[in-house]
Amino acid sequence: MRLSTLAAWIPVIMTPLLLVPPASGGEAEWPAWRGQASAGSLPEGRFPDRWGTNDIAWSLPLPGKGGSTPIVSGGRIYLTSPLEGQDALLAVDRAGHQLWATRLGGESTAKHRNLGSSCNASPVTDGKTIYTYFRSGRLTAVALDGTIRWQEDIAGRFGPENLFWDQGSSPVLTSRDVILTRLHHGESWIAAFDKGSGKLRWQQKRNYEAPSENDNAYTTPLLFEHGGKPALLVWGADHLTAHAAEDGHLLWSCGGFNPEGTAHWPAISCPVIQGNMVVVPVGRDDHPGQGHLCGVRLGGSGDVTATHSVWRRDDIAVFVPALAEDRGRVYLLRHRGEVVCVDPASGRTLWAEALPRGTASYYASPAIGGGLLYAAREDGVVFTARVREKFELLSEVALGERVVASPALATNRLLIRGDRHLFCIDMAHGGTQRPQN
Repeated sequence: MRLSTLAAWIPVIMTPLLLVPPASGGEAEWPAWRGQASAGSLPEGRFPDRWGTNDIAWSLPLPGKGGSTPIVSGGRIYLTSPLEGQDALLAVDRAGHQLWATRLGGESTAKHRNLGSSCNASPVTDGKTIYTYFRSGRLTAVALDGTIRWQEDIAGRFGPENLFWDQGSSPVLTSRDVILTRLHHGESWIAAFDKGSGKLRWQQKRNYEAPSENDNAYTTPLLFEHGGKPALLVWGADHLTAHAAEDGHLLWSCGGFNPEGTAHWPAISCPVIQGNMVVVPVGRDDHPGQGHLCGVRLGGSGDVTATHSVWRRDDIAVFVPALAEDRGRVYLLRHRGEVVCVDPASGRTLWAEALPRGTASYYASPAIGGGLLYAAREDGVVFTARVREKFELLSEVALGERVVASPALATNRLLIRGDRHLFCIDMAHGGTQRPQN
């Protein structure tokens, strides 16, 4: 392991925000792309371990291909999808029955034939309204009964998004606003839209000089607390920035992630926060020697590059799957199936193992539930492994269709979106096998 410590460790209490409360009765939910705290995990609960295709409770045919992750709230599943040439939001009950489908307007065709879609961004909910964003540039608020509350034409207002590939950043919620980022080859920004009306509350420019394609970012902002107030963490254009949730003003910025000026490093994999540290994936691991993993201490003001960059590793990187955090440890799912458990304070590898190799790679982000890690390979093979103290592979299941969307978890359930179906593995009855619908 090659690891360099760049700054002293100074304990500061700085935690990710949980702005969507858990459901009543102990029901664990997944209200956004990376779950309740943007960590990609549910620390407690019972989830499928040694499962197979006979344990699939139901599989729902989908009207179109999408890269968005299903979300779970109030006993329902919400999912964006193309539907007869339009952007759409679907509502599904716990038994796998479609409750409604709301058409939202014409879809925008993806650039990438295999990995792209018109709905790569995942929906998000506060339990009262579902908010969606699409490649078309359409930001929409939908009521729980499927009624459209408001729509904003972001592309019409701010112009087209100039990305090499397809839009991928998902909206996030504060108590008041819907937050969007646009980090592309052009005027880049972070903005807040009123949850009730869609009105633009604030917009802050975020422009940095960067090598070719590095100004393209597909990452989703992270919510955290800075000085006792809500803040937003944004990764892209070789910079990590923190913004006040109240008005978007810049709290601090950190650079130095790409001192060699290497080009074609779009920000795709999302960082993760653990305590007062954020672990940042830099570059890519689909080419050798083309990336880093860095640890940055939250806090400070102005340019904190020299004071808050704690460690950097040059021997490990992640390209597409977002990082996950569970019980104080950070997990990486690499392009060809290596799983690495890292101590976020020091960057030290605690263990590293590899999932069985295939010809396909990993584009879906891992999800961790009750100490079980779920990793979906592009060819539709889903692996389950126990990961807390050590790695133990438990199951390998072929779903028979491409999977690029990240898995989602809820109480006793694992949800996986394929190109053609939404699959549910439900262990509510002690793991007894149930027939598919």
